[in-house]
Amino acid sequence: MRFNEHSSLRGKHALLSPSQGAWIDKTDEEFDQWYISSAMAAEIGTELHDMARVHIKHKIPMPDDGSTISMYVNDAIEGKMHPEQELYYSYNCFGTADAIEFYDEERLLKIYDLKTGVHTANIRQLVIYAALFCLEYDVDPKTIDVELRIYQNSKVVVSYPQADDIIFYMQRIVERSARAAELRSST
Repeated sequence: MRFNEHSSLRGKHALLSPSQGAWIDKTDEEFDQWYISSAMAAEIGTELHDMARVHIKHKIPMPDDGSTISMYVNDAIEGKMHPEQELYYSYNCFGTADAIEFYDEERLLKIYDLKTGVHTANIRQLVIYAALFCLEYDVDPKTIDVELRIYQNSKVVVSYPQADDIIFYMQRIVERSARAAELRSST
């Protein structure tokens, strides 16, 4: 059997994925609701992130209307932050911070995240980004301050993680990356 190549699909996830098969049992009405809330929300979220990236990159403020996106964009511009910055530790562990900046003189790392979904976000994702930053740029978390912000539902959640929390995630990243590499090489 010669299987078809689908290289353009690598790294992507299907809306109607077999691994997330709950969609198959939904009634037409339930499916319609699910599609609108899930698929459309993901598409809108992607577009909003791209619009925010362009505004931040070109330092174009948004009207101060109290919306989540305007607060996020304007705060990131004010902080002279970099939008959509990849952070890399290994082939197995990397990610993209929505907005990030390291202020060397102040020894301050800021990471902001725009959430467009309805599920309450968890600050852990941003602590992991901080750990990735420290690993990639060889920064000791005990020598810096970290401010993390999640922008969601017209609110801003601010967190100041302790160095020990970041160190914990740094250790887990190193351990899990090594273990994943071992498992990959043994298969």
